[in-house]
Amino acid sequence: MRSVRARAALGATLVVAVALTGAGLAVLLVLRANLTDRAGLEAEVAAREVAGQLALDRPYDELDMGDEDAHPVQVTDEDGRLVAVSTDLEAISGTGTERVTPVPAAASGDDDDDDGDDDRNEPARREVSSDEPDFANGTATVDGETADYRFASVEATTSAGLTLTVHAGAPLAAEQEAVSTVRGAMLTGLPVLLLVVAGVTWLVTRRALRPVEGIRRELAAITASEDLGRRVPEPGSRDEIARLARTTNETLTVLEASVGRQRRFVADASHELRSPIASLRTQLEVGAAHPELLDLPGAVADTVRLQDLAADLLLLARLDAGERPGRAAVDLGALVREEVSQRTGDRVPVRVYVPDAESLEVRGSRGQLARVIGNLLDNAERHAERSVAIAVSAERDAVLVDVTDDGAGVPEAERERIFERFVRLDDARSRDDGGAGLGLAIARDVAARHGGTLTVGAAPEGGARFRLRLPRSA
Repeated sequence: MRSVRARAALGATLVVAVALTGAGLAVLLVLRANLTDRAGLEAEVAAREVAGQLALDRPYDELDMGDEDAHPVQVTDEDGRLVAVSTDLEAISGTGTERVTPVPAAASGDDDDDDGDDDRNEPARREVSSDEPDFANGTATVDGETADYRFASVEATTSAGLTLTVHAGAPLAAEQEAVSTVRGAMLTGLPVLLLVVAGVTWLVTRRALRPVEGIRRELAAITASEDLGRRVPEPGSRDEIARLARTTNETLTVLEASVGRQRRFVADASHELRSPIASLRTQLEVGAAHPELLDLPGAVADTVRLQDLAADLLLLARLDAGERPGRAAVDLGALVREEVSQRTGDRVPVRVYVPDAESLEVRGSRGQLARVIGNLLDNAERHAERSVAIAVSAERDAVLVDVTDDGAGVPEAERERIFERFVRLDDARSRDDGGAGLGLAIARDVAARHGGTLTVGAAPEGGARFRLRLPRSA
């Protein structure tokens, strides 16, 4: 069953069916037990009435057995012989004996004459047993009609010391009729109720899932059209479906922005690659036709620029793919000294401030962190007038690297935009002097993947100050 509505309706119907079936069986059992106990009480009352008469030595043939059609009665002696029975009783089961014809009095009293002299001085003992009677279910045929009865057995002792047992029955027809009626009503009403539950669950689930179907159709349309500017409808409710729609739209917004950045990245990368490739091709074609006119240093510079740009694009691709930096211990002070010492031919000298005694270790990739420092120094060199400085310091849980210059600085409104890819604030600057606009973007991405930050502010000298903050190694 692939439909959520069908599964919900089936599940609700099964749960209700099990619950109602269990409740119905409990009701039937309780009802049957109560009615059976009521019939047993009625049979006990009838048996005790007859037992009271026997305790008063009333002769068997003069016993008042009440409504004999409703309460069949048997009286048996200590040996289980039937000594009295209600009229019109034709057959019986479930009592002490199935006989319905009493034993003649002569046959039952001959053995008692010899004991009269021994007991004549003892007081007469007459009583009806106060013990709980015995109950049993059976059948009886009275005046040609057979029915089920609940029988109660009560003992009575005569003045002669003879213990007799009275078996009286009460009909179970009312119990059977009530149970049958309730059972029939349940069997009739249960399927109807289950159909109602299934139908209501189907309709409610269909109504609840209608917005989900709208979301699915819109997503299918977005997939078919590849138009990430479209959004799924958001229901006015505040339930889970509304939150799903809002989350879906937020995901589409992020996806649209990501795809837009990717397209701009590809376009900008193609544009940046086209210029040095075209320049290099031109120089090679001129050199092939006129070797004496070949600008070999220019060709080498274009090749180096292509190599650097390809390396930047490859690093960005790895970062976008989620590449995680290493966890090696890196001394930022030593790394800064090493990077500055390897720079030759800088237009402006770089001043280095690194404390000697303090530990400046962080965890990460030495190569990527060296790339960040190199990019920050390259950016400062392009904008500085007379000085560039780099300082490394430590806080309680972080290591700071500050790169400052005395250039024009970065306007406050542009301090976040400069970290976007292929962004150059000075559009008039030539590509050869200004770079491709990837250095700061790479630096911030690497800092973020090392658990740090890269921000820009105003330097005391009036230029820009770039601050790299990385978590300090424990």
